Amino acid sequence: MLAVVGCIVGTRDAYSQERPQSGAPSVIGQPVIFVDAHVHLNDPAMQLELMKEYGSQRAVVFWGRNSDNESLLKAARAYPDKFIPFVSVSPERSAYRELWEREDPKLLTMLDDYLKTGAFKGIGEISVTHFPEHGFPEADFSPNSSLMKGIMKLAEKHRVPVTIHCEITRIREFSALLNEFKNVPVIWAHGGYTPYFLAWRMLENHANLYYELSARTWLNHPRSPDYTIFKNSTEVWPQWLVLIESRPDRFIVGTDASHRSRESEERKFESVQLLLRQLSPKTRDLVARKNLLELVR
Repeated sequence: MLAVVGCIVGTRDAYSQERPQSGAPSVIGQPVIFVDAHVHLNDPAMQLELMKEYGSQRAVVFWGRNSDNESLLKAARAYPDKFIPFVSVSPERSAYRELWEREDPKLLTMLDDYLKTGAFKGIGEISVTHFPEHGFPEADFSPNSSLMKGIMKLAEKHRVPVTIHCEITRIREFSALLNEFKNVPVIWAHGGYTPYFLAWRMLENHANLYYELSARTWLNHPRSPDYTIFKNSTEVWPQWLVLIESRPDRFIVGTDASHRSRESEERKFESVQLLLRQLSPKTRDLVARKNLLELVR
């Protein structure tokens, strides 16, 4: 069982304008094989092409602007060796927001019914706390609420992942949730965009936390220049490399693909390759594939 928790700050649409990441060199040679922890499956055909070209063996897929739980299942059934579907009841969707606002346990019944089918391999992405973006209403629900605890209990019951998007403005409550559900591994998507020190502290304090690096490898993040873990267009900051190498079983990678344009998506995949090529062989294999596959098996 596991949970994926992600914290995104700023406007998704800024990157969704699909301006290619300037300064990102093309990846040359055979790509490092990896499993993508974070894809919003809006265009399955484009995603499959990119996976083949950039060495993505499999991908965890969430809903996006052009998809929902049912379309994810359809894609996963068509390509079971490629797509790992997660189910969501996230509050950015109007169908679920009212239930979140009144903490209606009906939401948990709906989620449980999805999970009982056995078709979904995880829960998420749950945007429990999310800054407003173009076309994406702000969510500011407590990570330690009764609904979030119910979601974690369902994750434990069904032994599956939960994807939770949580801003660092709620990091204290997030920590409380992690402490209460120590048997549920939690993947923190984007690592909450935390600075290095907070990343170290959270990993130190929570043995069940996994730090996911999707969008942290983008060389020029449109929301904030300090989101990237890259020092320049080719090098990861040494401090981040030391942290990843010191805890190789606690990091995973993702592209945060959304398929607005092929050119922009290529930059995302290239940035993952740039990171993986700077890791030692043993660490690279864990971060690229083994850690995530262990969690979603």
